[in-house]
Amino acid sequence: MHLGFTDDAIFDRIDSLSESELDELDFGVIGFDAETIVRRYNALEARLAGLSPQRVLGQPLFTVVAPCMNNFMVALRFEDAATTGDSLDETINYVLTFRMKPVKVKLRLLAGPPGKTLRYLLVNRLQ
Repeated sequence: MHLGFTDDAIFDRIDSLSESELDELDFGVIGFDAETIVRRYNALEARLAGLSPQRVLGQPLFTVVAPCMNNFMVALRFEDAATTGDSLDETINYVLTFRMKPVKVKLRLLAGPPGKTLRYLLVNRLQ
């Protein structure tokens, strides 16, 4: 099954993928829970970010793993969706700056309706 970064209704498809299927995607995937603890992390994101799964899984996303995203553009959007109980599916242009030279990316912020355990941050590095 091919899944693209811009595909419609991507939340449920990402949420149902096995870890090995996540590793086959051509974009980065970070899945985290309501406390922002990283629970899923695919191989491409690990390789391109230079952060091993052992270093990322079980850690708070916005304070330990990617503090450069702890702002109104990323973290606050997830917080607002959780507060209002709304789903979230937004794509933004962003520049990653933590632990690396600046890298232009597109981020897709995904949060399902209430009752869904994980939220997802998809990372598409621009060529």
